[in-house]
Amino acid sequence: MASDLDILEQLTKAFETGRLAPETESFLLISALSFIPFLLIATTSFTRYIIVLSFLRSALGLQQTPPNLVIVTLALFLTIFTMEPVFKASYDNGLNPYLQQEIDFSKSVSETWQPFKNFMIRQTTESDIELIYKLAKHPLPESAEDIDATHLIPAFLLSELKIAFKIGFIIYLPFLLIDIVLAAILMSLGMIMVPPTALSLPLKIMLFVVIDGWALISETLIRSVSG
Repeated sequence: MASDLDILEQLTKAFETGRLAPETESFLLISALSFIPFLLIATTSFTRYIIVLSFLRSALGLQQTPPNLVIVTLALFLTIFTMEPVFKASYDNGLNPYLQQEIDFSKSVSETWQPFKNFMIRQTTESDIELIYKLAKHPLPESAEDIDATHLIPAFLLSELKIAFKIGFIIYLPFLLIDIVLAAILMSLGMIMVPPTALSLPLKIMLFVVIDGWALISETLIRSVSG
């Protein structure tokens, strides 16, 4: 593997010629793989999906069902399904032309990032962008195109958390109502020693299955992003 000095020299030449040496490309590609989980969280709808699904499991009163692996996998493939147009545009406009030697390295990075930037701007509220720029003590950009990644990513994550908690709250309400009604019924019958969850859990699971809850939740999450 090339030394750090060799890589630095090749990167310098790349900015001058617009191309990277094959060895450097391979090195950067392997290095980039370690950042995929962070990029998945920071630039896609994965954060929204995983939080809402966690809210759902908690609202049902289930501790480890479905297991974390199942929830993460479902959130991951919902993310892939939702982000497919963004991934395709990023590949077609940035990565593939670079691999075909049609554009230089800096242009490839810019074109690859642009579809993600457009997606994130659409999902980010103005108030969160204003907050980040206020905390950074920087003036607000004149247009959305002038928003840089270091400010857009934290604003996007704040918006995703906000939306996820709103959806989670709405999901929680009907299940909470079932718990309250059953607790009131048990109290009126004098069955104080019977935990309400012993009766509410099977009732909530039955209700969730009857209304095809997984399909409804998946549709809601996808529409919240693409709609």
